Amino acid sequence: MEEKKQITGDTIIAEILKINPQAAPILMGKGMHCLGCSIASGETLSQACEVHGLALDELLKELNK
Repeated sequence: MEEKKQITGDTIIAEILKINPQAAPILMGKGMHCLGCSIASGETLSQACEVHGLALDELLKELNK
């Protein structure tokens, strides 16, 4: 059984969706509605949290459950 890759602040948003498809509703619920746009292919979770005023540590706990 393959171990799920850990999501970090340096993980690109588009990669998060590949690692954990269940992350989409979590991210959208936090106001990150641009999951399919070009920004998602180059923006890290840390950068997105800064733009959206979110606590990175709290979001990482939720995404890595």
